[in-house]
Amino acid sequence: MAAGRSQYVVDFPTLWVVPAWIERHCIIPDGFRKGQYFRMYDWQLWCTVNHYRIKPRTEQVPGWGVDPDVIPIRAGAFHNRRSQVIAPQKTGKGPWTAAIVSAEAVGPVLFLGWAGDDDVYDCADHGCGCGWVYRYKPGEAMGHAWPTPLIQLLATSEDQVDNVYRPLQAMARGERLADRMKVREGFIRVTGGDGDPDSNRIDVVTSSAMSRLGNPITFCAQDETGLYTDQNKLVKVAQTMRRGAAAMGGRSVETTNCYDPSEKSVAQRTHEGRAKDVFKFYEPPPADLKYKNKADRKKIHAFNYAGSPHADLAGIEGEAAELIETDPGQAERFYGNRIVAGLGTWMDGERWEARKTTKPVTVPLRSQIVLGFDGSDVDDWTGIRAQTRDGYQFTPDTPAGPTIWDPADYEGRVPRLEVAAAVDWLFANYDVVRMYADPPYWETEIDTWAEKYGVKRVLRWETYRPVQMHAACERILTDVAKADSAFAHDGCEVTKDHMGAARKAARPSNRYVLTKPGDGRKIDMAVVSVICNEAAGDVTAAKLWRKKYYAYTA
Repeated sequence: MAAGRSQYVVDFPTLWVVPAWIERHCIIPDGFRKGQYFRMYDWQLWCTVNHYRIKPRTEQVPGWGVDPDVIPIRAGAFHNRRSQVIAPQKTGKGPWTAAIVSAEAVGPVLFLGWAGDDDVYDCADHGCGCGWVYRYKPGEAMGHAWPTPLIQLLATSEDQVDNVYRPLQAMARGERLADRMKVREGFIRVTGGDGDPDSNRIDVVTSSAMSRLGNPITFCAQDETGLYTDQNKLVKVAQTMRRGAAAMGGRSVETTNCYDPSEKSVAQRTHEGRAKDVFKFYEPPPADLKYKNKADRKKIHAFNYAGSPHADLAGIEGEAAELIETDPGQAERFYGNRIVAGLGTWMDGERWEARKTTKPVTVPLRSQIVLGFDGSDVDDWTGIRAQTRDGYQFTPDTPAGPTIWDPADYEGRVPRLEVAAAVDWLFANYDVVRMYADPPYWETEIDTWAEKYGVKRVLRWETYRPVQMHAACERILTDVAKADSAFAHDGCEVTKDHMGAARKAARPSNRYVLTKPGDGRKIDMAVVSVICNEAAGDVTAAKLWRKKYYAYTA
């Protein structure tokens, strides 16, 4: 996409009629040139001709077009089974994808054969009244349309799918597509075909709306595949959708910003895969430029956006500079167009697992313990962990069950009365020396517990404070990693999963707090574990453990 890279060399046969059709029928969806016909940037055209690249010696199936029982060659005519485009934000991936989807809906995207001297593509022959005629060169690959197109757009959310669907709606309402593509509520109807209500349409599919998943589709566009992971179950969704297209002889395109290589996303699997029939477009900036250096960053942005002249480099620099303060990896992926890890996993899973006790441990009632508490309301989990003077950390088991609450198990809301009853049971049955509790959503309950059990025993401990939270996170990392540390834990599976999901969110002065990874996984019990360990350390430093104490035994 950088200046001077417009000399892409096309030395292979392709359906040139597709970009020509797009320029004639699709419009620029927004901005200062809104409504003008969509003329592709050089990089967009390069991706298009590669996606529609034809195998040189391909011939249509004998009898097709004459014998109604003969099925034409479809995906098998193309050099690339599918395509991946990795590019920075605001380069034009969404409008380009919308243009490709429009062509797949009503344009000449399938291989017809090789042109003779007088062959043309006449829109009038395909239900379009625009009057456009494309004259093929002798020997050029010719195109034809799907008879019953069924297309799906996949994204992580409704907001995400709008990257493609919003410009697609604008194109569908343009004067030369409005007769063929009818925008409806949640889908676009494609006119023509056999009249089947489940055919001839473009559907939106998100993680919350997958009723049409598994249909035999002719094309699918998958947006921001760097966010499709095993955790949010979109890896299987993407694979299922591609299988649906393959069954019909259809193909697919995926677009994304640079992915985080620690998350094993669909984008990463495609980019690192060895399949030779996948076109991959990715042009990173020069490796010797440092993204955190402002002067180098300016050069990187100039390189990345040279092929997308609509981009506002001053605005991009402002967003990038602000994001660098909190998440430099994300800034470099979004705008720097580099595949770099985020701040990464906070806790090494193998080290955490190594601290699990080899035999079940029982902590007798009335033992001295400290508690850590982190509460939510309707989305995240609520939990309590306990720790003994000897460094054994565990999830207490009360008469009502373990002290972990997932709102999904309680019709979407944490059972506050059950949580309060568990706290009361713990104070009644153990010698709780101190309880640290993160206050958001639970200020009233925490104040009640402090009044009931003592303001020196129950204390608010805010996890958003970078100085304190950074130090607490580093302390438990040290306790887990140090060979002579006494720290051990019960192997709680939920805590293990949350430990593995926790990421560092950068704060000033090289500090961090913990954050979720952005793929749906939770980290609440990891936060609880940190708070609990901090309570134990502070009680030890203040010499508040009683002289007579419990030492855990297997």
